[in-house]
Amino acid sequence: MSKRAAIIISILIAVFCSSWVSAQLGPGNSRSGQVIYEEHCFRCHGMTGNGDGPEASRQLVPPANFHSLRSRSKTDFELLTIVEYGVAFSPMHGFLGRMTDDELLEVINYIRTLAPFIPNL
Repeated sequence: MSKRAAIIISILIAVFCSSWVSAQLGPGNSRSGQVIYEEHCFRCHGMTGNGDGPEASRQLVPPANFHSLRSRSKTDFELLTIVEYGVAFSPMHGFLGRMTDDELLEVINYIRTLAPFIPNL
């Protein structure tokens, strides 16, 4: 193998491995999650996730405050289930089929940047 071919192969391996590692360890594209949140969630939950969006006062069931202990102690799976299927007898409707799987995960990641998980003690 020539020196040039070895260098090219080494570069390709480095690029492939670094992108694979970042995909496995990265928290997701929070910018994309923010855009999705602003499009679908902020009107009820507010820009900072306090449940004080412009439409919150018109709802019989108040939107979740993501900063509350109750919301922050929900697992990512629980949040994902709520976003996918909604909450019965509330204005929170499900987004399954209206968002891709990646978009659902991105919005959960963005919510976690607003209010990180606190495990039940």
